[in-house]
Amino acid sequence: MSTWRKGAAPAAALMAIAVGLSACGSSPAGGSTAQADDAKGEVVFWSFVKGSDSVAEAFAKAHPDIKVRFETQAGGPDYYAKLSNAVKSGAVPDVAVAEYTRLPEIVSLGAAQDLTEASGELVEKTFPESIRSLVTLGGKTWGVPRDAAPMMYYYRKDIFDKHGLTPAKTWDEYKTLTTKVKELEPKSRAGVFLTGDANILTDLSWQAGARWFDTEGESWKVGIDSEPTKKVAAYWQDLVSEKLVNTYPLYVDEFWQSVQKNETVGYVCASWCAGGLQSTVPDQSGKWAVAELPTRDGKPASAMWGGSSFIVPKGAKNPAAANKFIQWITTDPEGIAAWYGSGTSSMFPASPELLDVAKKSFPTEYFGGQDIFAVGKSSYDAVSPDWSWGPTMSVTDKAIIDRLGQVSTGSGNLPGIVADVQAETVRAMQSRGLTVAN
Repeated sequence: MSTWRKGAAPAAALMAIAVGLSACGSSPAGGSTAQADDAKGEVVFWSFVKGSDSVAEAFAKAHPDIKVRFETQAGGPDYYAKLSNAVKSGAVPDVAVAEYTRLPEIVSLGAAQDLTEASGELVEKTFPESIRSLVTLGGKTWGVPRDAAPMMYYYRKDIFDKHGLTPAKTWDEYKTLTTKVKELEPKSRAGVFLTGDANILTDLSWQAGARWFDTEGESWKVGIDSEPTKKVAAYWQDLVSEKLVNTYPLYVDEFWQSVQKNETVGYVCASWCAGGLQSTVPDQSGKWAVAELPTRDGKPASAMWGGSSFIVPKGAKNPAAANKFIQWITTDPEGIAAWYGSGTSSMFPASPELLDVAKKSFPTEYFGGQDIFAVGKSSYDAVSPDWSWGPTMSVTDKAIIDRLGQVSTGSGNLPGIVADVQAETVRAMQSRGLTVAN
């Protein structure tokens, strides 16, 4: 396991979180009023993660004293707005998914219960420091990790083999690859740029060495408008302008239609995307493969696209049962296996000890027998360590997404939006009373 520390909360963030929680009066979940013996009754479970319904059913069968009412959610910014509103109204679920990118903001707003007493020891023993740092803020445990999300390149091996092509090792080689695919298969593209998702710009900036958030003393430093990010933006703008990659809002209907028609034969995604391929285009079984991402100089470097934990929202009605449920679905081998049992999940488990469960549970036939988890581990080990998420990522993400649509229409360009996103992020942080040094 590598020693990267993605998501480690800097000093200023911890102070902000401590102040916010003091004001909100948050208390530990699963403490003296919610002992393990009280773990029964109903748990309301919110998640947008693939396989959540199967996991809820598997848990309920193994724990007859606890009924799980699963309520599927749409992902993205709307989910976090809905969760925030639920906490304010008191109509909260008992368990909710929280991506690592958003957990610091959820905690700073007082929307999560402190899980230190209920799950702190478990998190300490089960997960490496690099993952613990994503859910431990201000010395307290706020969530239990489920998965990591190392980025990888998915490609149609049959089409690549047909033309003697191989996945690119560098980003320069990748542009050459996309050019060749366009020439050899005029209707096909070996890449996709999403105009409704901030992750390609964000995470490939991370891979390139950008550091969007840092601290200087007790002040924040914001580095979105940095040279590595500008280079990433210019690179992808070039691919889009030359029509070397397809553009779609998200990896949803229109994208999947392009995959079905062989119009998309390669794209950047994360470990969780394998399950989407398998379940959405099953007729292409045996045709796909995965590779590590291209890098600037060919040396291993990666980032994470997503990754999630589970929290007990503030005001949850049944925290004892909620904690038992969370622990089972994140750390119990049977619970982990249940994610894969749905046939839609290909998550990379956050606990290194559960990687063998993943390999045994996820079928290899779709990827021609390839061990995609071995590729995922190589990518996971190459994740750049110098990265922290900011305290207003909802604003940062929205600022990016609001401007991405201009890229495909030609009315805007990626390098041009970077400075705007920086300015909007700084204003949002200042409006929350945070000091920004730059």
